[in-house]
Amino acid sequence: MTASGYIPPFTVTAEILRLVGDISELVGRLDVSVNEARMPHLRKENRIKTIQSSLAIENNSMSIEQVTAILEGKRVLGPPNEITEVKNALDAYNLMLELNPYKAKDLLRAHGAMMAGLVNESGRFRSGGVGVADGKHVVHIAPPAMRVPQLIAELIDWAKQTDTHPLVSSCVFHYEFEFIHPFADGNGRMGRMWQTLLLMQWRPLFAWVPVETIVKEHQQEYYRVIALCDSKGNSTVFIEFMLRCLLEALQEMGESNQKSNQKSNQKILTIIEQDPTISMREMQEKTGLSESGVKKIVRQLREAGLLVREGGAKGGRWKVVKIL
Repeated sequence: MTASGYIPPFTVTAEILRLVGDISELVGRLDVSVNEARMPHLRKENRIKTIQSSLAIENNSMSIEQVTAILEGKRVLGPPNEITEVKNALDAYNLMLELNPYKAKDLLRAHGAMMAGLVNESGRFRSGGVGVADGKHVVHIAPPAMRVPQLIAELIDWAKQTDTHPLVSSCVFHYEFEFIHPFADGNGRMGRMWQTLLLMQWRPLFAWVPVETIVKEHQQEYYRVIALCDSKGNSTVFIEFMLRCLLEALQEMGESNQKSNQKSNQKILTIIEQDPTISMREMQEKTGLSESGVKKIVRQLREAGLLVREGGAKGGRWKVVKIL
């Protein structure tokens, strides 16, 4: 029970419990394998995927290549408002490590960054009524604007105090946020971003999980499930949907990380074969990997019997036993 007494309606089903277990197990494995990259380029890649997909759901036509170019400060041709959306999203996501998901003022700050120059009420809760339409049909009428600050405060209070598993409570927050529709525009991208921010409090790994790419692939289902929850009066089906998206995103991230590791292993072996006396520092310079990343790969290659050290640290040399 929160201070306001508000508890969002949902049911924890057997499917939800199964998904929470599967995701928790996978997160544990990824925490170990991804923790050292650890590979800044993978983080950059996933952040770009997140932003491009989240904006694509809102009908932004910018491609991965265009978003990448904007991130790198290059000039991009395209609709000015769409370019602004990308730049704003980059600014908003760059704030994530500074934001507290349990403070309404941080929610407003993030919205201000996300929607700067795009809507008059950026960084403020909406002042008027709003509805969600599917074509010519209105599928959802949001609560009156005067109730928004209180509803958001109650939702944040619940999210902060609940003992519900973070995987579940973050999904509940996401749905309830969309139901309240607190802003004149940008509610979808803010709801998805805030779920990520909540999940980061549980496992920092989620800062780099591009779940929006999976939501984009199931975009029509995303909207259908939200409408279904509206009609049922609880978020159970939405929780199941988002957990499946999270699991799929984590699985794809694991596969991508495995492929990247294989490439790094092969690169290290090739570099050593070309120069058997190379030092760890030189390997680091040639691969662009961190010192700990290089040491870990060398250790794994030695343990796998693919690489041996002949002689001591000084004057010794490496020997590649087998190229991958």
